Amino acid sequence: MSRSAPDAVFRLLPWIWLPVCAALGCQAEVIEQQVIEQPSPQSEVVAVPTHRGVPLPPSARNSVLWVSLDDHLGVGTRPDRSAAQLTLISAGAAPLQLRDRTGKLVSSADRLRFSWRLVALPEPLDVARRVAGPFASFESADQIAQRWGAQGVKAQVAHPGEWEVWAPADAQDLSGVSLRDVSERISSVVMPVLEGPTGGRTLQGPLQVQASDGMRWKGGVLRGPFRLQADAYGSWTLLEKLPLERYLEGVVPHEIGAGSPAAALQAQAVLARTWALANSHRFALDGYHLCSDTQCQVYSDPRMASPSVRQAIRATAGEVLLWDGQPIHAVYHATNGGVSAHAEEAWDMEPLPYVRVQADGLSSWGQSLSLPLSSNQGVQSLLKGGDGAYGAGHPRFRWSRVYTAGQLGQALAAAGQGNAAPTSISVQKRGPSGRVLSLELDRDRGAAPVVLKLDAIRRTLRRLPSTLFVVEAEGAGVWRFRGGGFGHGVGLSQAGAIDLADRGWSAQRILQHYYPGTQLGPFTVPAGSVPAEAP
Repeated sequence: MSRSAPDAVFRLLPWIWLPVCAALGCQAEVIEQQVIEQPSPQSEVVAVPTHRGVPLPPSARNSVLWVSLDDHLGVGTRPDRSAAQLTLISAGAAPLQLRDRTGKLVSSADRLRFSWRLVALPEPLDVARRVAGPFASFESADQIAQRWGAQGVKAQVAHPGEWEVWAPADAQDLSGVSLRDVSERISSVVMPVLEGPTGGRTLQGPLQVQASDGMRWKGGVLRGPFRLQADAYGSWTLLEKLPLERYLEGVVPHEIGAGSPAAALQAQAVLARTWALANSHRFALDGYHLCSDTQCQVYSDPRMASPSVRQAIRATAGEVLLWDGQPIHAVYHATNGGVSAHAEEAWDMEPLPYVRVQADGLSSWGQSLSLPLSSNQGVQSLLKGGDGAYGAGHPRFRWSRVYTAGQLGQALAAAGQGNAAPTSISVQKRGPSGRVLSLELDRDRGAAPVVLKLDAIRRTLRRLPSTLFVVEAEGAGVWRFRGGGFGHGVGLSQAGAIDLADRGWSAQRILQHYYPGTQLGPFTVPAGSVPAEAP
């Protein structure tokens, strides 16, 4: 799971409208005329937009989330070929109801099948931007956006495939940040085509889908309602609109396990609720709040919530962790390997005042460690032990992975670093918890060394469960990584929380242990903070 820093003021994006041709030509029937939206009076006039505009979703602080189920739909559509189709299936006897943006019924069927079609614009749209990235996480991208913002530049985090930051074409350089200039003339857009027995009908979004009996999705059932809308990249997103508390039913069992003890489930419910509120700006550029995979919180069929999960959600209803009255950046992970980390050991970001480096275990475990763990020897000593550490029963509390030079070369090539094979690996810098901040790989054929930093380490070497490791050569072109923990190590350790709950700790005590100085309480929506709903 990936997380972002709290953002008390939700960003307002300019609405940049893209006209779509109403006359679509042969083999497709137009069922709606294009409705040209007018910018609100508060909108800022942008001479050359950075992207095609998408309206903001309603504020998540209104306790309704827009969660992406599938994104970048329609990518790869060509004049002679549609990208992969999207099929929606009712979970019961009641048909799915497809409605246009005005609420007019378009189709009622047990199954809705969409293909995609390129539609020419009556006039091309020119866009231009400065791009920083790609970045391994939203957190690292958001720091760059904030740096630009401090200079008065309206920069936005984008996710066209990897995390990037988009700024106006005249934005000034940022020290130490590589930028590239992108300009594009958009002459066509991808549109959804509702397939039927007699052919297809090209539709103008956004589209609404209601499912009285739910909709089948990836082996489960979701209740909806659902929405199919365009994004900023020329593709489409299928999302579900759902109350925050129902969202938790689809998150808590998939993040910590439905069979966890009550106090651990309650702690997880508070964190999932807090994180969702603090991070609901993550996909603002595309007009929704959160994704449903590990780039956010894993969300799936809420029916998987056991009675104990639902009881934990009810027992903590409306409760969040607060710092200065705002929801915290409630990061958590599977297991920290016995020592928790600072946020800046995981991401390129400002320190969080409510997380700290500490031995996570009984006093005997803490006494066995000498913090900070700045050397290989210190980390090796840590990895040899574990008695007394909280969550030591997790299967990845200790782990070992072997990489060959060929495998490392492939990983670097996939990250755009060329295919020269590494000849040596060395840890250049560690954080106070012992986690690797900088890893250097020397390479053959005269290729320049590659230095992986922070979250880019695991983003590139994807088989590493954490950055708490030592690396040892095992013969020519073979290296063994020995490590501990699974995840970034910041905030709550889920294995630790389960262990502490089994020891009789309350949810509030568990949360104070991992986020000292925070307050547990209800979050009140600030007056006047809820924007109008997107059309």
